[in-house]
Amino acid sequence: MPHINRRESLFRLGTSLGSIAFASLLAESSQAEAKQNPLAPKQGHFPAKAKNCIFLMMEGGPSHIDTFDPKPALEKLHLKQFTRSGEQKSAMESGKRYYVKSPFKFQKHGQSGADMSENWQHLSTVADDLCFFRGCQVDSVNHPTAMYQMNCGNRFGGDPGIGAWVTYGLGSENQNLPGFVVLPEVSYPQGGAPNWSNGYLPAFYQGTPLRPKGSPILDLSPPKGVSAERQRMNLDLLATMNERHAQQHPEHKELAARLESYELAFRMQTEIPNAIDISDESQKTLAMYGVGKAETDSFGRKCLLARKLVEKGVRFVQLFNGTWDSHDYIERAHGNLIRGVDQPIAALIKDLKSRGLLESTLIVWCGEFGRTPDNGVRGGVAYGRDHNANAMTIWMAGGGCNAGHTIGATDETGMEAVEEVRHVRDFHVTLLRLLGLDDNKLTYYHAGRFKQLSQFGGKVIEDLIA
Repeated sequence: MPHINRRESLFRLGTSLGSIAFASLLAESSQAEAKQNPLAPKQGHFPAKAKNCIFLMMEGGPSHIDTFDPKPALEKLHLKQFTRSGEQKSAMESGKRYYVKSPFKFQKHGQSGADMSENWQHLSTVADDLCFFRGCQVDSVNHPTAMYQMNCGNRFGGDPGIGAWVTYGLGSENQNLPGFVVLPEVSYPQGGAPNWSNGYLPAFYQGTPLRPKGSPILDLSPPKGVSAERQRMNLDLLATMNERHAQQHPEHKELAARLESYELAFRMQTEIPNAIDISDESQKTLAMYGVGKAETDSFGRKCLLARKLVEKGVRFVQLFNGTWDSHDYIERAHGNLIRGVDQPIAALIKDLKSRGLLESTLIVWCGEFGRTPDNGVRGGVAYGRDHNANAMTIWMAGGGCNAGHTIGATDETGMEAVEEVRHVRDFHVTLLRLLGLDDNKLTYYHAGRFKQLSQFGGKVIEDLIA
């Protein structure tokens, strides 16, 4: 009989009944977890200041060159023709290329000397609360795949969103509300609902979108003539039937999640009307967020609602703001977009700070990629910018981030990150660390291996942490 060394023995075990037994144990563990309260608060892997996260997603790719990363060199290069070579190209890139200067003037703000374009009239007043990161890079210049990568860590969809990972790792502080709430626009972002999916995690952890118009959640109130007692009796009967079915079909793990969703919906009927009602806010607060003003009302309501949800113990709130895809007329397009979010975001930071919640709430602002220093298709006065995976600006506030600092840099035209250059997976790992989670320990067994947000590991960007 041939000699079998330790390595060969382990290999054979992994390809035989040993692996089947191991997978069975993992499945049993997953089912046991589902029977317990999956959203109960949990301890993180590290002590952390941040307990909650508000993630501000500017869909479409905001231009770092026209917001937070000034490029004086483009003044001299404006409308100079050139030919690109070597880097990723988007579908928009064809014909002659022209360098385009920013239509906005820049100023430095706060003791930190943070760079902001002139449109940020409100955010500039909280400049020292912000930590800017200019070194991030992603892999795609196409909106859906870039959105998936920024929100889920994987360009191809099907993976859990960041909020799903965070609630999986930390649970939620309010069992009567979802742990992960999404505030989309009427039109869902590129890639749709998979941006906040639970992916292969149990269904408990998926994001719950609140509708931007009408009732935030359909069927929130019980039908006429149905009392709370009757609903409770119906749920108890359904639970009995589902338990019986689960015993006969233990492989149907989704059943426990479905039953818990019914229970959560029942509890939400009493909790969520108060959580999403902003009519009890003072006129001063409403005015601070820009509620009632045409250009700021929509995003102002979202930011105010995000504050209320965090106060109520929701772990992760994600806000979407779209149409930042400015391929032309960037002065008009970005100018309007900045005016729409500037006052609400500044109000959110000030409001959280006044309530003693900013230290425990991490705010993140980003898009799915940055934009190029040139206009590729259109000439004349319709200046715009193309997609750019090699340079972007992300900023954070609160939650233990290194406020009052700018980390990383791009080259003289803003085409590529050149200092503290990091892949987005490193940013994801850093975000988890600020919330007290270790990406290498926050894993889930699926399809034969342990998976994680970063896909295969990343390094914490230490300079982003205070």
